[in-house]
Amino acid sequence: MKRHVFTATALTSAIIGAASFASPAMAEEEEQYITIGTGGQTGVYYVVGQSVCRLVNRGNDEHNIRCNAPSTGGSVANINGIKSGELELGVAQSDVQYQAYNGEGQFEDDGAYEDLRAIFKIHGEPLTVLARADSGIETLEDLADKRVNIGNPGSGQRNTMEVVMDAMGWTTDTFARAEQLEAAEQAAALADNNIDAMVYVVGHPNGSIQEATTTVDSRLIPLDNEEIQGLIDEYPYYSQSVIPGGLYEGNPEDVTTFGVAATLVTRADVDDDVVYETVKTVFDNFDRFKQLHPAFENLDEQEMISQGLSAPLHEGAKRYYEERGWLDDE
Repeated sequence: MKRHVFTATALTSAIIGAASFASPAMAEEEEQYITIGTGGQTGVYYVVGQSVCRLVNRGNDEHNIRCNAPSTGGSVANINGIKSGELELGVAQSDVQYQAYNGEGQFEDDGAYEDLRAIFKIHGEPLTVLARADSGIETLEDLADKRVNIGNPGSGQRNTMEVVMDAMGWTTDTFARAEQLEAAEQAAALADNNIDAMVYVVGHPNGSIQEATTTVDSRLIPLDNEEIQGLIDEYPYYSQSVIPGGLYEGNPEDVTTFGVAATLVTRADVDDDVVYETVKTVFDNFDRFKQLHPAFENLDEQEMISQGLSAPLHEGAKRYYEERGWLDDE
């Protein structure tokens, strides 16, 4: 059953006036609305949703689709919103996509969400730990007994941080205080000395990290110990990542960490044509899309449709990729 689709009758009089030239399909055409779940307004997920909607809405005269992309709680919240029908599409970390489709992690109690569908991968997202320079934090192990924002429930950073905590044998009691601030709140909390460190799964450069490093002397913390390497070896959706030096004030050296990728997902019963037109809009305007955020600059079409995708491709997305010759016809 298709959900969250609304009708518009603004074309009725024009269709009647030009009935001899309009096909029955045109007369029955309805404007369709899609909502894309994103993340905090300072994060790249929000930019992803806004960018896709910007391109989709530019082509409304051709495909009759309207798009909006509100700020949400992040990856887990987006998948739950897709599942409940509140959202048609959503941005989610590749590990969260995997866990939802397979009924693992935070989705274990609900079981496998087999109707989840992948659309494409977007940018890489390393787990980024930023600590005040006066906190004494230089390694992952140093987070113990410190005031750490581990992320708000439902966010991708909270999900990944909990994986790291499990690998380290930590609980929230390991920290002097485990805060649960949303992404938009943590830079100010670091600057105000309310926390010693913040975690963020995000593409770079990022506005929140930029804000924090320019308002307080702070350092990016490497995540490259034995436990992290074990996670990379065990899970196919994780990979080592490097945050280039010089992106942020006071951080001139490359920092090794690990992470996931942002992916765009939907559910199986979202209209094939809607997904097709959304995908077509992005890839037919790919150079424009890549200019909408620095994290998009190095995107590659083939990698976007083949990496970080645990759920099956949505039929609408698959149709477009086959038309472009990017997939073998089945």
